[in-house]
Parts: sequence; structure tokens; C-alpha cells
Amino acid sequence: MKTGGYPLSVSAFLLAMSPLYLMAAAGFAGRRLKVLGRQANGVITQLLLYITLPALILFSLDTPLSAAMLADFAWLVAMSAFVLTVSVFMAGWLRRRALLPDGQKSVYESLIVFGNQGFIGFAVSYILMGEQGIVYLTLFNICYLVLIWTYGIFLFTRDKPSVNWRVLFLNPGILATVVGVVMLVLPFGWPEILSATFEDVGKMTIPLSMILIGSLLAETRLSDLREFSRNVHLWIASSFKLLILPLTLLVFILIGVPYPLLVIAVLTAGMPSAATTTVYAQKFGGDAVFASYGVIHSTIFCVLTIPLLYGILQWLHGWADFFG
Repeated sequence: MKTGGYPLSVSAFLLAMSPLYLMAAAGFAGRRLKVLGRQANGVITQLLLYITLPALILFSLDTPLSAAMLADFAWLVAMSAFVLTVSVFMAGWLRRRALLPDGQKSVYESLIVFGNQGFIGFAVSYILMGEQGIVYLTLFNICYLVLIWTYGIFLFTRDKPSVNWRVLFLNPGILATVVGVVMLVLPFGWPEILSATFEDVGKMTIPLSMILIGSLLAETRLSDLREFSRNVHLWIASSFKLLILPLTLLVFILIGVPYPLLVIAVLTAGMPSAATTTVYAQKFGGDAVFASYGVIHSTIFCVLTIPLLYGILQWLHGWADFFG
């Protein structure tokens, strides 16, 4: 398989991951040093949900869709819908069995379903396939974007006395996704000035998300850190998110999915838990500290699991070539 110039290795992946840790460290230091005040977390949350995330969606979906891409598009949407459906059912089953406080149950479910398919996903896809990997990932993420802005919010609001369905479906994220999908199929893109604006604003999403995580962690006591590191539910969530659920996509080998598309799908499905979980927990009254530790926990261990998934894919591809 052609790659972006380098094979995916542990050192390359660590290099792609290192900015995330530095961003979280900046948020941690800013809160500890009181550069970020008590109201900062709420302000950053609003900025993420209503400005930078929608801009990132509009920029990511500003991709020309040629006739030659339609078959790949169908494969990617099918794999995305499949793994998300399996994830939703498995996460719901695990939530019902989990002995967790109410404020942590929605977080637990969200940690299993939703991954960091933006910053880390784009980095890994580019390492593997260059610009083509970015196009594949953007198409694969369409179902994910719809789900995280609807079901993702529903997870944190369904136990409220009444669910505002208008707010649930007519929010900036889902509206941006709908507009982005329309632009995807149109024969023209955004004017250059708008595209550049969406890109510049959207690129702030992951730094702000990680700064928020670091800031939230700065308010956590050392005793909480020890407690969460022993929490079996975080280990279960990471195991399902990083390994078990992405490996369910291997069934697509039996129906002849093109290998490059399978690589993008499996590795993207195996991304660590989304920082958006922390954002939602912060906004909708979930346990944001538990969410932060869940995200950090899976982010640390994905350094090992992403190369493992890639190695499994390469091994299977080698056997397919051998018997083909």
C-alpha cells in the first residue's frame, strides 16, 4: 500500500500525539497559575460547541466529490454506520451493567462510542496515505458527525425532566454537518475567504479541547487521580474503544472492501475517546473530571493499540496476498 511517505511506527505516532499532551499541560499550568480563572472552563466550552467545532465541520467537508469517489464513499459510510451501530448497542449494554453514579453513566457510554477522529485521526491518516487519507477520513466521519451532535448530546440530556428536541437537532453542530454534506455534493466549494476562515477557526478546536481537559484536571486532587487510575470502568471503556469495537470492522474483509479503505476505517474507529465528551459533560452536568480521565486514559494507551491494529491489518493483508 502506498503511504504518505512513512510507515506507521510507534515513534511517528508518538510524534503526532505529543502536541496533545503539551496542549493539556498548558491548560493545566494556566489553571494552576490562575491565568485561567474559574469562569474560563465555561467560556471555552461555549466557544468550542458554538464556534470552532461547526467551523471545523464546514472546512472538513469542503472536499470535491468526483464520480470515481462514489464507490469509496459508499464503502466508508457503510463501515462507519456499522461500527457506530455496534458501538451504541455495546455501550448501552455496558452502561446498564455498570455500577456507576448517575453523573458518570452517560460519560462512560460516550467514552465508548465517540472517538477523537479529528486531530489524531487526521494525523494518522496523513502519515499513512497523505492527502488521499484525509479525503477518506472526511467521508468516513460524516455519520460520526451527525451522531455526536445528536445522540452524543442526548446521552447527557435524556434523564432531564424534558428533552428539548428542537435544541437537540437544531444545534450548530448538526446544522453545520447538513450544510457541509450539501456543499460536498455540489460542484463548487466555499469562496476562498470563507474556506480560509473556517480552516483557521476550526483548527482551534483540538487545542481548546485539550486546554479544557488540562484545566479541568488542574482542579482535581491527587487522591482522585489514584482513584480513577484504579477504576475498572475506565479500563473497560478503553478496551472497547481502542481494540474490541474497531476489530469488528474486519468482517468487511469477507465482502471485498478495498484494503486502503479498511485501514482508514479500522484505525479511525480505534482512536481514543473524544475530548468532546468532556465538553458535553462540562456543559450538560455530567462528571467532567471522570470524562477527562477517561479521555486521557484512552489517549495514553492508544500509543500501543494503534500500531497493534495496524500490524493486524498488515498481517491479514499479507495473508490475503499470499492466498490471492
